[in-house]
Amino acid sequence: MVPQTLSLPMTLEALVGALRAAGEDTRIRILALLAEGELTVSDLTDILGQSQPRVSRHLKLMVEAGLIQRSREGAWAFFSVADRDPAGGLVRALVQRIDASDAVLRGDRDRLRAVRANRAEAAAAYFSKHADEWDKIRSLHAPDAVVEEALRAAIGEAPFGALLDLGTGTGRMISLFGSQARRRVGVDGSHAMLAVARANLEREGLRPVELRQGDIYALPVERDAFDLVILHQVLHFLDDPARAIREAAQALAPSGRMLIVDFAPHDLEFLRETQAHRRLGFSVAQIDGWLAEAGLRGERRRDIAPPVKGGAQLTVSIVVARDPRPKKSQEETLS
Repeated sequence: MVPQTLSLPMTLEALVGALRAAGEDTRIRILALLAEGELTVSDLTDILGQSQPRVSRHLKLMVEAGLIQRSREGAWAFFSVADRDPAGGLVRALVQRIDASDAVLRGDRDRLRAVRANRAEAAAAYFSKHADEWDKIRSLHAPDAVVEEALRAAIGEAPFGALLDLGTGTGRMISLFGSQARRRVGVDGSHAMLAVARANLEREGLRPVELRQGDIYALPVERDAFDLVILHQVLHFLDDPARAIREAAQALAPSGRMLIVDFAPHDLEFLRETQAHRRLGFSVAQIDGWLAEAGLRGERRRDIAPPVKGGAQLTVSIVVARDPRPKKSQEETLS
């Protein structure tokens, strides 16, 4: 899907400034790489074979010109094309005009593949270390394929503008719904989990995706900006789920939807002891009350019972709520 920023006009001053900031060999190489996905300064120095101060200066100039954006992730900083700025649309238009067979850029792409392979290897090691824990949880509820089919049915197949996945974990929800969204943003408090998500989404070729480390109670995203906000298996880890829902609601655009996926009430105390669950599921009244407090209107609910097996199991609850404000017209959105 073509980013909306390609159609947004730029002032003459902004256009001249953006072209001036892009008009250098190394900067064009950097823009071509960032059009493939977000990268760190360290990634870029390895790919370009240039010093960190030099690469950092190029990045600083292009951030100031609105061509690219910078997001913090603990001690790391990731850079990506500024798709929410008209200059970001200009970047993609320029990169598309470059001869793909250019020897310099071909070498850059080869080294980019090596960087991604290293990321994927590190992410796989982390995932393997924790796989037994995640497998144990999955064995207690309906198969993921059944749950995901229900999620697709709840959201539908129509395209929408911006997707925000909170507690993105492995990035699975972005993978599931990302092809329907023009913009995709994932937030997680764990740098390690963001590394897993980044590797997974890069492997699938889904781009652009913005992944950010942040506090779910103080989200590092814009207000009134997202058409779908997802809280997938997140609330049971939190001390204050109601506060997280209120914060997530602030990110919803008018008429936007919130998708909550979590467990119905259960009595599996070992999940608190071994899996850091703070809450043992949520009742209909709890979720509905928190949604009302956040100013949202519940639209749909479905409970998926576990397979018929011996022993205690978990029921997965799917809730869809909507921001009651009327959707803005295209003219209002662009103004």
